Parts: sequence; structure tokens; C-alpha cells
Amino acid sequence: MDWIERDRIAPGVENMLGVNLGLRPGERVLVVTDVLAPERWPQYRSGELEEILRRSYLARMVAEVAAEVFPGNRVDFHAFEATCQPGKEPPAGAAARFRETDVLVAIVSFSLSHTAAREEACRAGVRVASMPRFVPEMFYPGGPMAVDYKAIAAETEVVAGWLTTANTATVRSPDGTDIRFSLAHRQGLRDNGLYVTPGSWGNLPAGEAYIAPVEESAEGRIVVRRGWFPGLQKEDLTLSFRQGEVVEVTGGGEVGQRLAAFLGLTGTEGRARRHLAELGVGTNPNARRTDIVLEAEKIRGTIHLAIGDNSHMGGRNAADFHQDYVIPQAELILDGVTRMKDGKLTA
Repeated sequence: MDWIERDRIAPGVENMLGVNLGLRPGERVLVVTDVLAPERWPQYRSGELEEILRRSYLARMVAEVAAEVFPGNRVDFHAFEATCQPGKEPPAGAAARFRETDVLVAIVSFSLSHTAAREEACRAGVRVASMPRFVPEMFYPGGPMAVDYKAIAAETEVVAGWLTTANTATVRSPDGTDIRFSLAHRQGLRDNGLYVTPGSWGNLPAGEAYIAPVEESAEGRIVVRRGWFPGLQKEDLTLSFRQGEVVEVTGGGEVGQRLAAFLGLTGTEGRARRHLAELGVGTNPNARRTDIVLEAEKIRGTIHLAIGDNSHMGGRNAADFHQDYVIPQAELILDGVTRMKDGKLTA
């Protein structure tokens, strides 16, 4: 794994703050990252540790570059103890820091997107770029950050409109995904990468329209292709749904075994984590990488389906977990109308 070339990320950092976040003179910027407590280190392989450490180093470098490029702004850096679980609340002290800035850049290994801490920061007027598992190469020329975000915004708006007006959705794929659920009275949302108004937020890299399915409505299965999820290299992973929640996890090797245990399929303890939480449609033409969900879910022509929390995106299922699974070459049918076929959007 290469270390980080400062000169190659600098233009991307400047563009992110100036274009994506609309930074104005005198505003405060807070760059945050999560670091593993010493007792957590034995739980991770050396390669995983290197990725986490590299990401934290990147966050520190982004703060330094931002301070140099925008000398008229105050730029701070804050590291907090990693939760080791996407969607789990960060320490209270960190959450308080999130609310005490104008712009928050979260380059973390465990997502903060679906947390009360992120939501409360937005309520306080903070503009938030949530960047879980971000890597330096995403800043490079030709990468998913180096795109025309105004063009992405236009297409994302159209797709979000389809989702808003639909009552039912079906997603299928050549790998075996075949799942149906209701979208009735739910609002299609857009993550277009432009967070320039107070309280706005989204992922970077961006490019997706998304919606919270109606709880208890999902029936069918999601099949995650090997190579399209971290650690899923040898066999596909299948999640079977009944009445809106996962009832069985098969395949996926060690990834599948850990997920089944975490969801507590034999009891009720992890039940909130099992609900189908999100339908998303990727709209970023420069997104290509399949092994980092942050980028994979933005690949134009993919569908992603998530389980766990959706209470921060218009749903009513609150959980300490949110995980997306990306479906390539997907077919999306809304109210009987095919809106995507073989990974291509239709009119």
C-alpha cells in the first residue's frame, strides 16, 4: 500500500472545501477521524490496521492542507476513539465538538452518517461531509471526487423524483437478488455532493438518490457478489427477508458468519439491525472501486440496499447499525415500470 502524496491530494481538498462545502471566509472547519483503542488492535489483521492508520493520517494531512489553502479560516483537527461499528454513536465529547463548527469533515473508518451526533450537528447548522473508509486516491484526477457535481445533481434529482412518486419497488440481479418492498408515502432523497446551505450533509464522494422503504414490507433476498464487499472474496453472500427483516444469512464465508452472529438471528437482541433500511441508486460516473462501499454505492448504474437504521433518513427504524450492500447489473422496477435494466438507467 502506497503512503499519501500530499501534492496529489491538495487540489482535491481545495475543491472539496470550496465547491462541495462552499466554504466562506471566516468560517470554522473541523476535520475529525477515529482511532482504535489499544485493546482493539488484536481484533484486526495487519492490513486492516494499516488502512485505518492511513485514513487517520490522511485526515490529519487534509486539515494541514486546508489550513494552508484557506488561511482566512480556522481549521481544527480532532481524533476520537473508534466505535468499530458503522452507525454507532461516537463518544459524547466528540459529538459536542461536531456541533461547534461551521463545516465538519469526517474522514473515519466507521460511519457516522446514521447517528444522532451527525444529525444534531446538522440541526445546529453545521455542513457535514461524511467520508467513511475514504482513501487518498478518491481525491486524485479521474477519481470519484473529480467530477461535475452539478451534472450529478441534475440526474440525482430525477431519480429521487422517481423514488418519491413510487409506491412499490422490485430489485433483481443476475446474481440472484430478487426482493420487493413498499415505498408508499416515503420521500426520495438526494446526495449530490453539494452541501452549501446550513445543516446540509451527505457522503463524499457523492452521487446517489435514496429512500427508506416501508418497514415490515420487504420480501425476498439480496445476493451480494463476492468482491463487492470488504472481505467477501470467495463466495457470494445471501440475505433472506420476510416481513421486512433478515431471517437468514447464507454464504459469504467469515463475513456471513460474523453478520449472522451480529444480527442475532436466533433471538431478539439484534432485531432492529435486521430491517431493510434503504434503497439507493448510484449516479457518479467516476466511481469505480468495488471493495469500499463508500465509493461502490455511488457507481452509476448500481443499486444498493441497506439494513439497520433508517431513522435519520425518513424511516422509523432506529438501530446502532447501518450497512449498505451494492448490487451491480441491477434491474429496478418502480410501480411496474423498469427504471434500470442491466445497470443502465432508463427514461
